[in-house]
Amino acid sequence: MPPRHRPRPKGESPVASTVTEEISVSDKNVDGDVFRRSRPILSSTTAFSILLLIRLFSATFATIPDCDEVFNFWEPTHYLSHGYGLQTWEYSPVYAIRSWAYVGLHAVLSRVFSEIPNLNKLHEFYGLRCVFAAFCALCETKLYSAVSVNINRRVGILYLVTTVASAGMFHAATAFLPSTFAMYTTMLGMAAFIDRRKGFRTAEGVFWFAVGGLLGWPFSMAMVIPHIAEELFMAAVSWGVFPTAARLIKGGIASLLLLAGIVQIDYYAYKKLEIVPLNIVLYNVFSGPGKGPNIYGTEPWWFYLANLALNFNILLPLALISAPCVIIYYFVALRSPTPTFSPRMISLSAPFYLWFAIFTAQPHKEERFMYVAYPALCLNAAMAYHVILIVWGRLSNRLTSGKSQDLLNFTVLALPLLAAALLSLSRVLAVVSAYSAPMEVYSALNANDTGNLCLGKEWYRFPSSYFLPDGVRAKFVKSAFDGLLPGEFPENTKDWMRPGTWMIPKGMNDENLGDDSKYVSFDSCDYLVESYFNRDPIPTEDYRVSIEEWEEGRCEDFLDTARTPTLGRILWVPKGIPNVRSWGKYLWPPSDFVTPLPPPYPNWSLSTPPLPYRPFRHGPKYFITMGLRRLSFSDWIELDSDYLSYHSQKASRIISRGKKCCDTLPSALPHAYELLEELCRYLPARYPSLYRKTDRGMDNIVTGESFDIMERPLKEDPMQMAARWVQDDLAIMVEGGDGQYYLQAGATLLTGFWRLGDKMGMGLDEIHRSGDVPGFESKLRKGMENFFGRLKVEECMGRSNYFIQVDGELPWSPSIGSEDGQPGEFGWFTAEGEKPIEQIYFRSERQSLRRLPKTGGVVFTIRTYFVPVTEIVKEPYVPGRLASAIRSWDDDVAKYKGRERYEKVLLAYLDKEHQKQVEAGLPLEKEEEVVSYPF
Repeated sequence: MPPRHRPRPKGESPVASTVTEEISVSDKNVDGDVFRRSRPILSSTTAFSILLLIRLFSATFATIPDCDEVFNFWEPTHYLSHGYGLQTWEYSPVYAIRSWAYVGLHAVLSRVFSEIPNLNKLHEFYGLRCVFAAFCALCETKLYSAVSVNINRRVGILYLVTTVASAGMFHAATAFLPSTFAMYTTMLGMAAFIDRRKGFRTAEGVFWFAVGGLLGWPFSMAMVIPHIAEELFMAAVSWGVFPTAARLIKGGIASLLLLAGIVQIDYYAYKKLEIVPLNIVLYNVFSGPGKGPNIYGTEPWWFYLANLALNFNILLPLALISAPCVIIYYFVALRSPTPTFSPRMISLSAPFYLWFAIFTAQPHKEERFMYVAYPALCLNAAMAYHVILIVWGRLSNRLTSGKSQDLLNFTVLALPLLAAALLSLSRVLAVVSAYSAPMEVYSALNANDTGNLCLGKEWYRFPSSYFLPDGVRAKFVKSAFDGLLPGEFPENTKDWMRPGTWMIPKGMNDENLGDDSKYVSFDSCDYLVESYFNRDPIPTEDYRVSIEEWEEGRCEDFLDTARTPTLGRILWVPKGIPNVRSWGKYLWPPSDFVTPLPPPYPNWSLSTPPLPYRPFRHGPKYFITMGLRRLSFSDWIELDSDYLSYHSQKASRIISRGKKCCDTLPSALPHAYELLEELCRYLPARYPSLYRKTDRGMDNIVTGESFDIMERPLKEDPMQMAARWVQDDLAIMVEGGDGQYYLQAGATLLTGFWRLGDKMGMGLDEIHRSGDVPGFESKLRKGMENFFGRLKVEECMGRSNYFIQVDGELPWSPSIGSEDGQPGEFGWFTAEGEKPIEQIYFRSERQSLRRLPKTGGVVFTIRTYFVPVTEIVKEPYVPGRLASAIRSWDDDVAKYKGRERYEKVLLAYLDKEHQKQVEAGLPLEKEEEVVSYPF
């Protein structure tokens, strides 16, 4: 006989009147059966099958975002199973902060896969990942079942949905990291504490947390604190202290036995007594200044909020409000208890808050540190959503009824979960499609290939030796990274002896200090893996790649984050949609762009007058902008009748000041050589009466100088050589691994107010901050960073600015102090005030910026025009416009340009000269027709 619904008295709440529960909003009795708390909505087998399928996708497609996973875990595992691999300082017996017990467990599994016929090392890699996927699915299923049976089965199914649908769990589930391993054991520990169907499992819970902490990551044991606190509280209230203490002691003893086993394995490996979990805590907490995790970088307090929001979207706010929701509902429900709510939800929400608080307080933050708390986050979100649905269910009974109520309730239930799932799917696709290239390009290697595969700036994306044939070894060539790279374990592929576990390697330290012995020369490389973007072809390496010398094995798209808007970085966007995602190539193809040869400058000679750059505008407002304008490549370099004077002054200063004015860092030599090549193509074509192209460089027809740019080493610094050819000062900005551009080469012989030595090696931001550039942070920084990141090789850009100088020296203004003074000893504060107008000069700069096609450096040229003010006032409109511009400077700009030292004399003179022009009949209303900025 089919079940029949009991009629509900008018006004009776369905939540309060029934003890049945289905996965619905209002908790109405849908099937008429009496609710049985021991039956999850989905069986454990079904839940495991769903989870396993999703985790196997993760094993197959997830990227490796953290180089620690490769060098601290995949490589030592590869060493144990194959006899060679890369070694970090953490495995040196001097420091011993990595356990061979943890790695050895995985090496055994790796070796098992290697014994299966027709499988190679790549199969071992993905085989291990599939084991991770299965174990993670099993742990998630255990937690799901425990929550469904002991807390609430709707909370259980919501937890299952959130863990399946979260991008964070997708990426963390199959990572070879102690934090992921601790995440597994945390789920097993939580399940043991939650599940009391067959009595208390306190000892088992403690043991699982100990497994994660002692074998994996010690700090993960903090997650057990709220569970033990709940046990102790309930022991004091009702359970009895002695039984609880006995269970805790039992778990503690099992944990100590586990620790003893781990110490024994590490003793065998290191050949000395080491308690690795203790070493990890001592290094990370008590290592002292210059050591510890902070030397690897720090992040702001909100880092984890942003990161978790990316990976869990709307689940994060739900997790953060779970405790308030549960507590408030608990006290409200005291008046009308409901079987759909368990007070244990309050204590179960605590682990996530504890973990989040602990690691938010640490300066050094990494995404993987949060992995341990991912299941707790999902559980918190499920509990908060459960409470919200209970409240909504009661509210919906008052708003509507019948099918409309069911539709409304289903929408409230499904829509947020669907939105979370779609956002997570988009996030997963974004990461996989953008960053999978490093795990794909190695397929170009054949099984019988041999030799050295070199890694430059892409060292940290190397996916491990499992991706290389047995005859190929990974090597490092020098890049901008100056920290400590991994060394190599002593190789032994003949037997099972692994002396690398106890031998003390050379060149290791715990202060991240670089060691040159970790690098090989570029000539020893048989294969090279690199990335290339139009914005930064190999920016900082000591080598230079000629594409003609290499055969391309495989080239894959890789997201250019600097040129991709925020939306394109965090969510998936199809490649066909323009201007949303920008792509580079993973391998090394320099740009094939060739700078077009310019036509000869019309009628140019050494008597061609300088162009009259007058880059100032009328007030009353002075606008702080980059002021960029597009230039033709033909106008890249301007020479004029002042050439011989500038050439003579530069030659004199090269002799007297040398590296103080001209220098190239080793990492920028390829960029400087390319600049010489570009100038040797450009100058003879543009100024054929001054320069003549030769097979090895070019000749200066007027001065008789001959320049060979092919010889190595050059007779002089390449930037110094380039400085002799043009009237401009020169600088090359090179992108570092952090996306910032750094001054790596320069020839600044005529800059007037700043010195190369003070700025060399500085990033773009620091250069401007150290110079107190007005409005840099508020108006210039962001636009400048975007510009440098997006500048294409096909573009040449220009800008202009101007200054007033109170002496007639072009190379350095002695009025502000000695050029050899210490920083802080020179500046406008030393200049003599109100000098005669004859000593006041107008100094304007015409700057160009372009990207070198082969090496990707940004070349910055600074052509200075230096004219007495008494000369420029003869030009129509200039006196009035310059006076108006100077008066429009705000206080910061006025201080930066030293206005107080000359304004009385200069402004009075400009006003007088302007008045003379007006009285002579100058038509002010036609100024815009006559004057075209910046001339």
